[in-house]
Amino acid sequence: MAFATSQVVRGFSSSAVRNVVIKNVTIIGGGQMGAGIAQVAASTGHSVTLVDTSDDILKKSIKTIEGSLKRVVKKKFADKPEAGEEFIKKVVQNVSTSTDVESAVQSSDLVVEAIVENLKIKQDLFTLPQHTIFASNTSSLSISDIASSTSRQDRFGGLHFFNPVPMMKLVEVIGTPATSQETLDSLLNFSKVLRKTPVSCKDTFGFVVNRLLVPCIMEAIRLYERGDASKEDIDIAMKLGAGHPMGPLELADYIGLDIINSDPNNPLFNSSDLLNKLVAEGKLGRKTGEGFFKY
Repeated sequence: MAFATSQVVRGFSSSAVRNVVIKNVTIIGGGQMGAGIAQVAASTGHSVTLVDTSDDILKKSIKTIEGSLKRVVKKKFADKPEAGEEFIKKVVQNVSTSTDVESAVQSSDLVVEAIVENLKIKQDLFTLPQHTIFASNTSSLSISDIASSTSRQDRFGGLHFFNPVPMMKLVEVIGTPATSQETLDSLLNFSKVLRKTPVSCKDTFGFVVNRLLVPCIMEAIRLYERGDASKEDIDIAMKLGAGHPMGPLELADYIGLDIINSDPNNPLFNSSDLLNKLVAEGKLGRKTGEGFFKY
């Protein structure tokens, strides 16, 4: 997803308001991750603005949020359907939408970027007000590299949510060498208010989870590629032998093979011909109906 705006975050003093209490949140990107982050923030009483390039995309985002909330209500308000309907109404009322990035961020305490994993697009996103904290939801790019476009790197960090956001309890909070302690504290506190469990990590490739998870997935792909075991048996082995809820190849399909395939030339993350072939054919996993398995 590319925004027409290309203003760079720059030109503000590092003496911005400290220990920001985050109330107003802007989410840039109305896809699955952005909509999920918007939902959990709105559910905990935050005023949320969801931004994308068209009203049609944003309408789909709101429908996604409403559908997810209905699933939540079935469990949380099983015996109180009226209370469930009121809950959905209240949460949706906390979410507004916009296609204008610059105006949307003016009253924001926190802006979370959840757009395509493209460094240049992330760097060239928009201008922020002085008090605003900026966070990227990237799973594979360097926070420092994204933050290099701004002179306010002390207000810049990572908030890596996991899919599906309403269900997954973990948030990785990432700080660069330039990120202030006040910014990190604000991001950690915000994560807790969302009823998530935050873990802190330096700006190392893959952070914690993907640093450990992606090499496991890649080795499973190479195991299958060599013909050492079938894809079904590899997944069964890890589910029953290691207690994983999902096998590594099924998980790769769930994440998206294009995401798995976006890692650097590092022995732990080396790609494979089979993975490259599937991505080239547009077989990206669940989102396209076929990856290692068919859906």
